[in-house]
Amino acid sequence: MSFQTGVLIDLAVSVRPDDVSGSSAEYPDRMSAMEGRLQSQEDEITLLKSSLADALRRLHLHDQLIPLLKQQLIAVNPAAARVLNQACGSDGSSNSRKLSSSSAGDIPRHPATRYRTSAEGPFGFRMAQLSEGVIIDLFLILSLAGQSIKMFIRGRPITMYVPSNIQNYDDLKMEPPVEKLELDWVYGYRGRDCRANLYMLSSGEAVYFIACVVVLYHINNRTQRHYRKHTDCSVTITAHQLNSVDRLRCPLQPYVHIWDSSTLTTLQQIGLGTFERGVGSVAFSFADAGAFLCVIDDSNEHMLSVWDCAKGTKHAEVKSTNEAVFAVEFNPSDSSNIITCGKSHVYFWTLSAGSLTKKQGIFGKYKKPKFIQCFVFSLTGDVLTGDSEGNILTWGKSPGDVKTLGKGAKETFQIMRQTRAHDGSVFTLCMLHGGALLSGGGKDRKIIRWSADLAPERECEIPEMFGAVRCIADVDGEEVLVGTTRNAILRGTFSDGFVAILQGHVDEMWGLATHPSQDVFLTCGHDRLVCVWNTEEHKLDWCTTLEEYGLCADFCPNGDVVSVGLSTGRWLVLDLKTKEVVSDYTDGNEQLSVMRYSPDGSFLAVGSHDNFIYIYTVTESGRRYSRYGKCNGHSSFITHLDWSKDGKYIMSNSGDYEILYWDIAGGCKLLRNRYESKDREWASYTCVLGFHVMGVWLEGSDGTDINALCRSHSERMVAVADDFCKVHLFQYPCPKPKAPNHSYEGHGSHVTNVRFTHCDSHLLSMGGKDTCILQWRVKRGGMGDGSGDRQHHAALTSTSSLEP
Repeated sequence: MSFQTGVLIDLAVSVRPDDVSGSSAEYPDRMSAMEGRLQSQEDEITLLKSSLADALRRLHLHDQLIPLLKQQLIAVNPAAARVLNQACGSDGSSNSRKLSSSSAGDIPRHPATRYRTSAEGPFGFRMAQLSEGVIIDLFLILSLAGQSIKMFIRGRPITMYVPSNIQNYDDLKMEPPVEKLELDWVYGYRGRDCRANLYMLSSGEAVYFIACVVVLYHINNRTQRHYRKHTDCSVTITAHQLNSVDRLRCPLQPYVHIWDSSTLTTLQQIGLGTFERGVGSVAFSFADAGAFLCVIDDSNEHMLSVWDCAKGTKHAEVKSTNEAVFAVEFNPSDSSNIITCGKSHVYFWTLSAGSLTKKQGIFGKYKKPKFIQCFVFSLTGDVLTGDSEGNILTWGKSPGDVKTLGKGAKETFQIMRQTRAHDGSVFTLCMLHGGALLSGGGKDRKIIRWSADLAPERECEIPEMFGAVRCIADVDGEEVLVGTTRNAILRGTFSDGFVAILQGHVDEMWGLATHPSQDVFLTCGHDRLVCVWNTEEHKLDWCTTLEEYGLCADFCPNGDVVSVGLSTGRWLVLDLKTKEVVSDYTDGNEQLSVMRYSPDGSFLAVGSHDNFIYIYTVTESGRRYSRYGKCNGHSSFITHLDWSKDGKYIMSNSGDYEILYWDIAGGCKLLRNRYESKDREWASYTCVLGFHVMGVWLEGSDGTDINALCRSHSERMVAVADDFCKVHLFQYPCPKPKAPNHSYEGHGSHVTNVRFTHCDSHLLSMGGKDTCILQWRVKRGGMGDGSGDRQHHAALTSTSSLEP
């Protein structure tokens, strides 16, 4: 402890006056460094507080156990008892925490008295074991009173006691689970921050993307297929016949995938190691059956390159502009003509002999908009652009101005007509087969149908709850799909209106709970939405908006109500049938991190960031709550908690990596002797720290790498949500380091939560910033009934030598 304090002091005095004597340009960097040091000091102080609290608990327990030790020594060896009396006062208090070597040497050892401490093992784990007999060393009474494991996270030792039915920890064999996961359904759509994100294929499938998955959704059959070759988020997509292209935004090596939408096989990967930062826009050529692909990257110069799709080679490349570029397209009748648009510009490019030349669109007498958001080609060959002023501009070629520029003046592209379309930006344009045009507005949320000569024919307004129009895809000339900025896809016509066929969250999600007996789950997040989904029908059952955002939730065991913890210390109880709030309570003024009902539904535990666990009695079928007590003992915020199967005890984790146990039936008392809880059975297992799930942690973990885990109801497997966009499936229990597992990709952000459905048929995983919910089907590996579960558990018991 003194060493850590020394580090803190060194950090505090390491900023000298001459350190800030540099130029003013260095101040931001120095300020950032100082903020980092301050944060590091705060983290160290938190750990020191936790270590001190743990040390005090251990000292108190030592004092309580000394009388018991004296009785044991008297029964086994009277001579040892005399030595103990010399080291301890008559009142049982300890005068010395550890016997001197000379005193210890004077103790006549009983033949059966022996102990062993093993060396440090892999991953920083330490193990201490007493084979049998009496412990003489008072200092080792806790660590050697039974078999225990020490795991270190950020230098903090975490002691976990081995259950008594495991005789030899070293002989435990870890295997990956026989079950595997298969992606079944993807909930959500990324419309809030992306363009060109919705297309219709001739197969009747809508193509869109979210997180790292490109979804092909059959709008009539309501089935999904998934292209999953990406390892990071897609942000744009384009289609040509049965081939579609989407873009991978990877921090180091972004590239483009060309794949067949009928077989989902990758045909070509283009630009690996070529594009900087990412790819902003892509487009196929049409006049030559998609022979070329145009790509604009996210570098400062927004490099425009043309690629041969069949060979995967670069045909031409040029710097386009330093301004943002929003869209690129080939002229559908001439692949040598390319158009780009973006911030304050429209460029007309000509591809010839492997080189690209550009001409800038001239606005002339018309006001130059800040952004050109989108464009399409009319059937007459004109270019129609939509801009941030709400106008549709018609562009055409104009002969060179010989009078002004003289002989040899070249033709230019100028605005031929301006049409007022929307109040606010024109976000998207969609050309229909008959020559009609659809435009989608931002601020006014309108979809307007225009005739071929840009006369308005019909219009409708999208409900405010779905946001603005982001993208429009033509289905059959009459029916269209509409992607919105609040991550919804609508389907409909001007005559019948539009209904949502797909909805999702629009901000980071954390709360996830599954119904105890139905194929239903609930999600909540920073968008203040509480959504109830149906896993069997793959749809949103209902949704409500709260005053504050929700972070955690749990269903009452009767399945009639669900409690939701909010960001302000407030928590609500919702009736699933009426969708109304039936109870409203507040505990503290900090965010709540976990809600958990006891197995019989008689208690509710509320874990808060104020370091307390609030316990409530539950009556009237989950509609009435009364404060029962408060668990006070953690030195940091509560992260996870679980109830014992008998509903009398709680196991909890905190932000400083503590594992504490509580006697709820005895008055919410902290169980000082954690050794006594080693054989307790838990109704659920969501705590990320514990002996049974120790193997899910990787070497070098900082304590925040695992956001959530969940044990299956069959107690066969445990699913893990990590900070690296992955979902893992382990065997349960997995108490040894390097536990083998199955790993699955699909999320494009940190995975915040995982839960099994009530019958373990599916696993649900939830992304943070990617606003995506993935539903995984659990493949049983040949054992699909309860007898298989029992056989597995029996086999595990035999293999792990759990019998005493």
